[in-house]
Amino acid sequence: MLTDTCSKLAQFHPVFIEGMGYYDPRQPHAVANHITRQLTEHWVKKPPLKPPIVMIQGDPLSPRGISAITPLVAKHLGISRCLVCLDEHIADYHSTNADRENVKIELRYSQLVQHISNAQANTLNRLEASIDDQLAFKNQQRKRQGKSQLADYFRQFALLQEVSKAACTDLCGGITAIHTAAEISEFSVTSFYKVGLKLNLVKSDDIVNFGSMGSSGRVEQA
Repeated sequence: MLTDTCSKLAQFHPVFIEGMGYYDPRQPHAVANHITRQLTEHWVKKPPLKPPIVMIQGDPLSPRGISAITPLVAKHLGISRCLVCLDEHIADYHSTNADRENVKIELRYSQLVQHISNAQANTLNRLEASIDDQLAFKNQQRKRQGKSQLADYFRQFALLQEVSKAACTDLCGGITAIHTAAEISEFSVTSFYKVGLKLNLVKSDDIVNFGSMGSSGRVEQA
């Protein structure tokens, strides 16, 4: 049985915008304008069947990066945002520090975990195992390159990212996702989007190509 919050979200078409945090050196307005154009063009060919809503995942407000870009895209499209935060017992700071501007719906990670667990048996275990495999592989690469291991929080935020998309795909009948850069660092949380694709929990044609906005839109760093 759906919670009231999940029932509200089910009435929308979730839009996931994933990419660099506060360390993104680019001007948010330029990136947001470009993403808005890419989404609009995508929806001409594949229009959402429900009103779009921009999904955000607890990033604190910053003058640069993803938390500066998503409110601009929502404003350009004239739509609201939905906030998904980690539960307090997982990360007590996450909800407290989250930006809530123009947020119409708010829910917790555990609610989406519950939905995906009820809807698709063993999906959570598959996601966890695949993310753990990817973490081990990435850390092996980093070791060979003389770099330190990825921080412990990578696992939980990769799970938040992929569980949210998988649950929303099932709950809402589809999603749209786009990255904030054409190239994504192999050592970023964003790079774990390949897990959802590999497990067929996210459809490849629901991911919008970022395209080209010049050299300033090409590189994402860890």
